[in-house]
Amino acid sequence: MKRVAALGLDVGRKRMGVAGCDGTGLIATGLTTIKRTFWAEDVRQLKDIVAERQIDILVIGLPYRLDGTLGSQAKQVQKFADKISRTLQLPFEYVDERLTSVEAEAQLKAQKQFSTRNKG
Repeated sequence: MKRVAALGLDVGRKRMGVAGCDGTGLIATGLTTIKRTFWAEDVRQLKDIVAERQIDILVIGLPYRLDGTLGSQAKQVQKFADKISRTLQLPFEYVDERLTSVEAEAQLKAQKQFSTRNKG
């Protein structure tokens, strides 16, 4: 089985979450969060990670709206994806992340309710 060397990016305006693949293509683990300052610094940090992990492909979260359309943030992510792909000379794929924020918020609320109940 060929090793999968993918780097996952969750691109925001102020921060970018970076995750690495375990080599099987099944499990991604958070590596770091890049505080976005300016393009050259974003690229420098990503280049370091790409070189260290010998990355072959980028997997970029695309925040579709719940109805499946692309909003302004998704369009900004698409511009970023095209530009970073050319700059790093790596192919990329999108992953639909429309429910990840909703799921994360629900999990945090559940954890808070659970921890509150157990403090009594």
